[in-house]
Amino acid sequence: MGEGGVGADAASFMLRLFLTSLLLAVPVAAQAAEAVTITSPAPLPANHDRARLFLGGSIDMGKATDWQRAMIAALTTERVAILNPRRPDWNPAWKPEASDQNFRQQVEWELAALDSADIIILYFAPGSQSPVSLLEMGLHARSGKLIIFCPDGFWRKGNVDITAARYGAQQVSSFDELLSAVRARIAMVNRALG
Repeated sequence: MGEGGVGADAASFMLRLFLTSLLLAVPVAAQAAEAVTITSPAPLPANHDRARLFLGGSIDMGKATDWQRAMIAALTTERVAILNPRRPDWNPAWKPEASDQNFRQQVEWELAALDSADIIILYFAPGSQSPVSLLEMGLHARSGKLIIFCPDGFWRKGNVDITAARYGAQQVSSFDELLSAVRARIAMVNRALG
């Protein structure tokens, strides 16, 4: 599929998810027992009583489309703890150095959330570079936790495809397929948790 098709697929997916989120904006009390979203730097839940999903992938210091918001909206009715690294108070002035306490807090939260997750989405957006997501893929390629969506137009798609194939990481080819795979994996994890 060419880049134009990927853009149309992404736009269509985002519109469907937005409309779904409006329909799902029914009483909050009805949803409280379902999806829970934990956004960095909030503490991770103490209880592991439901599937944990880490939303890894293109953020590019806040420049990439907020696909995480759409994914959260689509999963509102699932029994899942969504671990979202995209924080609303991100400050681009923070130095990407270990000595910067705000930056360190973010990286340590992400590492802990990745380790805690049962499922890790990695979405490599066309036109982005996503170096941290590539690092996360390397760290978890053998874990069995990954679901990867890497459309044409991502600058290192070949590396992602070859690495995923070598280590048996699940790949999908559309946002709809990503959502379906995530829902299936959530159900599987929740069955195992009881």
